[in-house]
Amino acid sequence: MAKISSEDLGTLPINKLLVKQAIPASIGILVMSLNILVDTIFVGNWIGAIAIAAINVVLPVSFFIAALGMSIGVGGSSIISRALGANQISKALQTFGNQLTLTILLTTTMAILGLVFVDDLIPAFGGKGGIFEPAKTYYIIVLYGVPFLALCMMGNTVVRAEGKPKFAMYAMMIPSVGNLILDYIFINILELGMVGAAWATTGSYFLCFIYLFWFFMSEHSELKINKCHFGLNKSIVTEIGALGFVTLSRQAVVSITYLIMNNILFHFGGETSVTAYAIVGRMLMFALFPVYGITQGFLPIAGFNYGAQKYLRVRDTIFTAIKYAAVLATLVFLLLMIFPEFITRLFTNDVDVISETPPAMRWVFAATPIIAVQLIGAAYFQAIGKAKQALLLTLTRQGFFFIPLIFILPLFYGELGVWIAFPIADVLATLVTGYFLYREIVKNLKPGTYH
Repeated sequence: MAKISSEDLGTLPINKLLVKQAIPASIGILVMSLNILVDTIFVGNWIGAIAIAAINVVLPVSFFIAALGMSIGVGGSSIISRALGANQISKALQTFGNQLTLTILLTTTMAILGLVFVDDLIPAFGGKGGIFEPAKTYYIIVLYGVPFLALCMMGNTVVRAEGKPKFAMYAMMIPSVGNLILDYIFINILELGMVGAAWATTGSYFLCFIYLFWFFMSEHSELKINKCHFGLNKSIVTEIGALGFVTLSRQAVVSITYLIMNNILFHFGGETSVTAYAIVGRMLMFALFPVYGITQGFLPIAGFNYGAQKYLRVRDTIFTAIKYAAVLATLVFLLLMIFPEFITRLFTNDVDVISETPPAMRWVFAATPIIAVQLIGAAYFQAIGKAKQALLLTLTRQGFFFIPLIFILPLFYGELGVWIAFPIADVLATLVTGYFLYREIVKNLKPGTYH
């Protein structure tokens, strides 16, 4: 593998650079998403449909704690990308050390609290009736591994900030492949049921941690820190917090959405509706992998060139990323509109779930072709360090539009109202994001140094 320098982010042609960054990111997200998808298929077929609902209940809690790591990673990596672009190496090193300290302290504390309040959290997130016991079993074991997952999510963003997309891709692939292998051993061969599914997930997090530890200790990483970098620096922590709060807010709103959705759907259709949402949720993670890959590839390029004051390159990166992401999102849209029943049958043979899920899936993905503007726009403001705008746009879809809609629309349309809230929220959020992004391009991305 040819050695990639962070300087490439400011010199290579935008088309080539975006592809170079986005393809490994997309492959990594694809493998990770396939892991979630196949894991759900294994659980549904080897344990039962109720197990799918149980895992869906646990996800928002464990993912929120892990999102602390991602938030610290994204916030700090924005600083690192801009610092590398401005040749401020000492600031980049101090930021990475602070990221590690914050991630360990916060996620370990949250995991302990999550275990203490397990009996309250699971019912609150929709783990009621027959869902409670399998959800509790899965939750307790998975939470042991969540701090490792948080460190992996943090470390992965730093690898990208260094301009090393292939290593970031491997970091996403290793736990995914490991989880599937462990799933087969623990669930199918050893017949450990939900306990096996949980230990397979936790074991995969640890495998990823080991790989990233090796990367940062190896010659491939430019960030060679020592103990002096672990001491928290007020200004760096403040900036990490401001930018990271954007990602954390997004995940917090996602977790709240799961809580509300699981409870509303349980009210309308019991375990069947919760399971249908779990399947649709997996497809939201899986089907959009190429769009998320473009977004991940976009972040370090925009951050580095903004730090280097190469504003025309930033502008070109925005337009190119939106163009590529829109094309890919449209292809995803067409596939999901045509094959929703086939997709559902991969997860379960439950007749009621097969009947309910396809129409729900069509509604949820109805506005997919336009989401590129929404994703790239919010990512841009985070990449360049404008935390307020990034936070506003991040909360727009879920917080300002979607959550109110899922309370209002079911009053008139019942369960259908829950599903049609998805495309309406997407359209409204895209309009708002498009306005802010256009204004930013016209006012602030004026011609500068362009190589």
